[in-house]
Amino acid sequence: MTVLSTGVLRNLTLVILILSALTVLLLMYFKSSPFPKCHPSPVEWSETEKSGNASAKTRRKKPVLLVWFWPENKKFDLQDCKTLLGIGDCQLSDDKSLASEVDGVLIYHKAISQDLSNLPTSRTRTQRWIWFNPDPPLVSQQIPGIQALFNLTMTYRKDADIQVRWKVSARKTPEKGFTPPPKRRLVCWIVDSKEMTNTFNQTYNAYVDLLKHIAVDLIDKMEGEDYLSTIKSCKFYLSFESSIHRDYITEKFTTPLALGTVPVALGPPRRNYESFVPGSSFIHVNDFADSAALAAHLQSLDQDEEAYLRYFDWRKFYTIGTPFADEKYRFLHPICQACHHLSVSRVFRYVPDLYKWFLVAT
Repeated sequence: MTVLSTGVLRNLTLVILILSALTVLLLMYFKSSPFPKCHPSPVEWSETEKSGNASAKTRRKKPVLLVWFWPENKKFDLQDCKTLLGIGDCQLSDDKSLASEVDGVLIYHKAISQDLSNLPTSRTRTQRWIWFNPDPPLVSQQIPGIQALFNLTMTYRKDADIQVRWKVSARKTPEKGFTPPPKRRLVCWIVDSKEMTNTFNQTYNAYVDLLKHIAVDLIDKMEGEDYLSTIKSCKFYLSFESSIHRDYITEKFTTPLALGTVPVALGPPRRNYESFVPGSSFIHVNDFADSAALAAHLQSLDQDEEAYLRYFDWRKFYTIGTPFADEKYRFLHPICQACHHLSVSRVFRYVPDLYKWFLVAT
């Protein structure tokens, strides 16, 4: 009897020890996260900040964006985002010695070397790299090794994290009307003479066909105030894109639109344009059976002032930013938008395959 009791007691003790061990292991499991935290949150708020009682010293500072390459060497003052665009919720820097301290790094695709030797050599776990490429796939060189380096994309694409174009915005209150600048030219096209040597260029061929039916003022490439004033002086401007890709609608279209000239668009389908601007604000080449029909429409509008002015009715309800005359501000708007994005979006993510995203369905 004693032997049996001792055996039972021993087994009971062993069961209790096993159950105790299992209980401890289960507590340890549920206390810790079952999944590893691959990337920490960009901002770890303290309990004081969560409660809304943070002092000025404990509040999060403005995010800092490091411009690693100045695109096309067009550098502007680091305070211009605030002074010219009213964006003051972030800071810009071009001091590469701060690479380990900044919140984001803007990297211009065209400036990246093939061996990646001119990129930052390290990064913090919460730092976001922004891939900036305003060009279409046709002229974007593929650089091995950058496919999974970036957290954010900034391109002309509508599905990019940050878009590079000036956007049409709704007015808070409608305006009475808009009077376009005085016109002394009918149809204009400002184009680099080098592009004209490529007779296989689709835009060049469209120009040649149109020229058979209507006079076009062909003007060699110009910059600054001369460029803007020339566009203003035209009733119609040939907004012919050099490549046809989804969403690839550049300053060739938005500049005349902003300056009071009617763009004649050649690029993606009309419906794609209408996802960015009012459909009544422009003329699309594909609206017409051929260049003769397009020319006849332009000539008709030249003789009918009332019909011509209807292309500006959209301005009663919408507005668009006016481009800067100084060439150094060519990339001001996208860079400042990237800086602003760091402030308004704290989501940490990465682009798993940059080229797959950029090259597919373009």
